[in-house]
Amino acid sequence: MTNQSLRERFGISSASSNSVSQTINNCVEQNLIKLDPNAPESKRYARYIPSWA
Repeated sequence: MTNQSLRERFGISSASSNSVSQTINNCVEQNLIKLDPNAPESKRYARYIPSWA
């Protein structure tokens, strides 16, 4: 999952990407998802996977 894919999935405009980023950050803090170790280092291109994966 990426910021862009989550926006597309829920039909959220790119202007609201900040709220999607906050949601992703909250999920990371609650250990629901984690950074994909195979993703690029840049936060701009960050990908996330389920915490159990």
